[in-house]
Amino acid sequence: MTSAFADDLPQLLDDVEGPMVELRHDIHAHPELAFQEHRTTQVVRDRLAELGWELASCPTETGAVAVLRGAKPGRRIMIRADIDGLPVTEENRISFASVNEGVMHACGHDVHTAGLLGIADLLSRRQAELAGEFTLLFQPAEEGSGGALAMIEGGVLISNPVDVVIGAHVSSLAPLGFVGTKPGVMMSEAASISIHIKGQGGHGAMASTEGNVILAVSYLAPRLGEVVDGLSFEGTNCACSAGVINAGTAMNVVPRHAVLKGSLRTFTADQQVEALKRLRSLMRGVEATFAVTCTLDLYDVAPAVVNDADVCQQVVRSATKVVGASGVMTIPPFTPSDDVSEFMNRMPGCYMFIGGANADGSSGMHHSPDFQVQDASCRILAGVLAQSAVDLAQL
Repeated sequence: MTSAFADDLPQLLDDVEGPMVELRHDIHAHPELAFQEHRTTQVVRDRLAELGWELASCPTETGAVAVLRGAKPGRRIMIRADIDGLPVTEENRISFASVNEGVMHACGHDVHTAGLLGIADLLSRRQAELAGEFTLLFQPAEEGSGGALAMIEGGVLISNPVDVVIGAHVSSLAPLGFVGTKPGVMMSEAASISIHIKGQGGHGAMASTEGNVILAVSYLAPRLGEVVDGLSFEGTNCACSAGVINAGTAMNVVPRHAVLKGSLRTFTADQQVEALKRLRSLMRGVEATFAVTCTLDLYDVAPAVVNDADVCQQVVRSATKVVGASGVMTIPPFTPSDDVSEFMNRMPGCYMFIGGANADGSSGMHHSPDFQVQDASCRILAGVLAQSAVDLAQL
């Protein structure tokens, strides 16, 4: 049956590609932030019901869970996609650009969502021939807001038990037709950091170094990278950087409070311990230099993405059926994170990257206003994940 499904897959993808791309455009044009994905959720649930999938209980207000049972015994496979956008204003001049000011699908979650709906379409067309059980999980709030953990703590794996989880992330840095994965640690552990700096403040005309939180935060931000100097894993360096600085209310007032928010990305527990030790030491130096106080909050920790070796091996075989051996590569670990790791910490699984870069190099970086990937990446993502799910269900 696996070979028959692989033989039929190109035609199945031809059949579902049009509706899948239309859904991608609609979702891209209407992005929503973490835990606010109400329209997206309705689009997803309506489409799943239309395709005959059983809508299961979803523990979060946004998101969706759906189940399809094959006609033959087999393993229970979950395919996960994230559905949230980012607080980014889109600069792309495309027909389906975001209509929601200040919100954008700047990381490809529209492709993930539409691709998973494409999988729902093609698997429903072959239900009578399939072995196993398939659960599609549309997760809210991947972007640093704990959506995976919220679903798990709400009981999604208790009410929808599965044996294996798989998923994929589109990449604007890799060409169309590329599939990259690796056994073991593939993506870093990420922790959000918030550093509060307090000082005496005062009049801008009489500002000095002492108690000046503006100077202190300006000194600290470019030095965050020092806390991970020399820390690497399999050739990939750890990272620590700032993303938000808040301070001040007027041009002639030195404020008493500044906040720096950023992220720390490491691959092992020992690396995180060392990096935090260095960060606290750096903060003590800031306190001594500027006569301020610094406090550190660590939150929204997403564990490292760790691929099960056996599942990864099968996914590579499945992906090869779809894009050919030359398209599948073993990649080094990446510093970006993904809370799909919360599911993969509880069951064996495999995550992968799917290429989608524009051929002319215009795709832009992830999380940037000019991020773009090709519509055809939906087809490849759907094909690779569907073939992997069907193969894994039969083992």
